Amino acid sequence: MSRAEPLFAGGGPSSRRPSPARPSPLLPRSRAAMHSLVFLCARKLASHHAAARAALDLLPRELYAVLFKAAFLDGRTLVLHDLVRAWPFPVLSFRQLLRACRHCDRALLQKPSKLCVQAVLLGVVAYLDEALQDRQHGSSKRRCLQVLDMTGLQDDGVDHGPESMSLWSRTVTLAKACIDLSKRQSKCVERTSKRRKGPYSSAVAPPPPRPVSVEVRVDLFVNSTSYGVLKDALQSNAHSALRLKCRDFRAEELSIASTVGLLEFLDPGSVRQVDLRFNNLGLSGLRVVLPHMAKFTNLVSLKLPYSNIDVRRLSAGMEGSLHYFAAQLGRLSRLKELNLGSSRLSGKLRQLLGDLQGPLESLELAFCYLLPSDLSYLSQSLHTPALKKLDLSGNNLSDSLLQPFQRLLGEASSSLLHLDIMECRLTDAHLDALLPALCRCARLRYLGVFGNPLSTRGLKTLLQRTAALADLRLVVYPYPVDCYAEQLPWPPSSSSLLNGSVDEERFSRVSAELQRMLLSSSRAGAVWTTNLCRHSTLDYFSL
Repeated sequence: MSRAEPLFAGGGPSSRRPSPARPSPLLPRSRAAMHSLVFLCARKLASHHAAARAALDLLPRELYAVLFKAAFLDGRTLVLHDLVRAWPFPVLSFRQLLRACRHCDRALLQKPSKLCVQAVLLGVVAYLDEALQDRQHGSSKRRCLQVLDMTGLQDDGVDHGPESMSLWSRTVTLAKACIDLSKRQSKCVERTSKRRKGPYSSAVAPPPPRPVSVEVRVDLFVNSTSYGVLKDALQSNAHSALRLKCRDFRAEELSIASTVGLLEFLDPGSVRQVDLRFNNLGLSGLRVVLPHMAKFTNLVSLKLPYSNIDVRRLSAGMEGSLHYFAAQLGRLSRLKELNLGSSRLSGKLRQLLGDLQGPLESLELAFCYLLPSDLSYLSQSLHTPALKKLDLSGNNLSDSLLQPFQRLLGEASSSLLHLDIMECRLTDAHLDALLPALCRCARLRYLGVFGNPLSTRGLKTLLQRTAALADLRLVVYPYPVDCYAEQLPWPPSSSSLLNGSVDEERFSRVSAELQRMLLSSSRAGAVWTTNLCRHSTLDYFSL
């Protein structure tokens, strides 16, 4: 077999991403990975393809996992291909095989190698091709592999180099593999059927061998470019030897009909998250789409950012759509995470969340034009004492929302792990008012205050007061207003803060001083950074 070749050609989606922030000096240093003697031997074996192939029949089953990770680490695609074809277990899970372990403390789940992922997929396809050939010739050879679990491969959406494989690319690659294999399977069945019906076939034909199939558990990301190929793959799912079972489904820039069409093909029991963004659905579109989600009995997370929802001036008909939308949300009995970011929800939060059957643990309401009544409702609702993640970025917390937000923060203090209040127009004085409630959030792990007009003094106060929060490991802070090269208008807008010119020398001194303060507070392990892209925020399922 030649070196694993790409299964597809073409580029990925054009994502709307923030431009990379300026690098921060407060980044953790890398350390050398620790490898066991067994792992070092596995790497040596994987470096010689012929020897590794010859050893597979003699290799104890428990060493397959070590050899898989060693081959993945060093990009030994031919060895990976052979390992998969001979896999001696029912399940091959990327999440289990590539995590940190006692043989190798390095995790390989972040930005996985494109060639290695493709080699594994090609190995699975070859495994199924052999099974189809065996079936055609009546062989009863026992085969073990039943499940390929590709969930857990992490895709932060930025800095994808040519060697890595994005979630969009994995989706397209898998879809094309499913379609190609389904076509070959159909031809194989047709040839087998013709032979059985031939003039010299026996009167009583033997029963066909049990069909072999592999279930692929996967997260899917689709947009208008990849919609057609994914739909074809999902349509062939029922009878294909390679069957997609989606865990997290994400769709961007799809029409209502296309979105519904794909949701209808997803397995009802396997979907835990639906993420629909940039789809311009509006309330009328969501009224069509949402009923199709009630069948997902294990749906925990629903994300609908940038859905063009505006409830500020509702006609009589749109008022009915809002009621219907809220009622459909109420049907999602296991919902724990809801993202309505960039919707205009002014004064309607009680109506939207009032029908939910249980408390939310993650609520994202960034840039939602919230009113004091919204935060007052939230602070008294069943959701707040259970909230682990709260994102209120882009709402003006500096004015009439400040006191309701203080109360909300106090009510959520016992459970809150992740707080985003970026671009909320908070000055030093506002932060001083919030600090007593913020410092009661003893379990807080992440705090995002980027894009707020804070000074160096305000940042120092924030660091001093939150140093006692032992779990606070990541703070994304703004460039101090006194570090800008030019005089900012006051109060500065978010665009002024984002686009203004920073005096790098002055900011470097402030960064170094913050680092010294962390060291003197015995918090050297905490990361304070201005970089929005380098450090991914906490995902709900990892809280």
